[in-house]
Amino acid sequence: MRNDHPVALVTGASRGLGRALSAELLREGWRVVVDGRDGARLARAVGGMPRAEAATAVAGDVASPAHRARLVAAVREAGRLDLLVNNASALGPSPLPRLADLSLRELERVLAVNVVAPLALMQLLAVRLEAAGGAVVNVSSDAAVEAYEGWGGYGASKAALEQLTNVLAAEAPDLKVYAVDPGDMNTRMHQEAFPGEDISDRPPPEDSVPGLLVLVQGDRPSGRYRASELA
Repeated sequence: MRNDHPVALVTGASRGLGRALSAELLREGWRVVVDGRDGARLARAVGGMPRAEAATAVAGDVASPAHRARLVAAVREAGRLDLLVNNASALGPSPLPRLADLSLRELERVLAVNVVAPLALMQLLAVRLEAAGGAVVNVSSDAAVEAYEGWGGYGASKAALEQLTNVLAAEAPDLKVYAVDPGDMNTRMHQEAFPGEDISDRPPPEDSVPGLLVLVQGDRPSGRYRASELA
């Protein structure tokens, strides 16, 4: 592959915000490496994106070290890395349980996807990101800073992700490191958080993309941002 175009790795890109952001990056001339657990869904998502030939799809679970190794290999093949977007997330049980009822095994899964996997990718790819003067975008949530009943496990994982963001920003001043709250979105995950409810009033994930692009294309200092305030 030629490496004269910026390259992004976006996890969880088979649907929702990851798919919407990947499509817009492709439209803007980027190359993207994308992943998703469902290979068929990921292939369909990439096939519907502009400049799909500039996307490399790697199906798998970010919680798997073997899959993360394949993502790193795909980035190496692309020749550079300008942006890492840790978007893949696990919600936990649906309906959302009280903390007193939260399965510890389910919590371990949420932490593995939402905290351990992003840190692992940041460790594996830090040298390439620093070489490109790149950025890390960790997709967070208002549940990281607000106390919503039932959101304890997911919120705790996103709070941990935000602290990793803060510390990485302090330890790697040459990187731009962002935690971004994309706001409420009409996505499958949001529907799973509210089973049986009508969430059609929530905006589509595409509405959160302009705020993310402000960070990706700009020079704002590392920190926590809300996508709606950026756009």
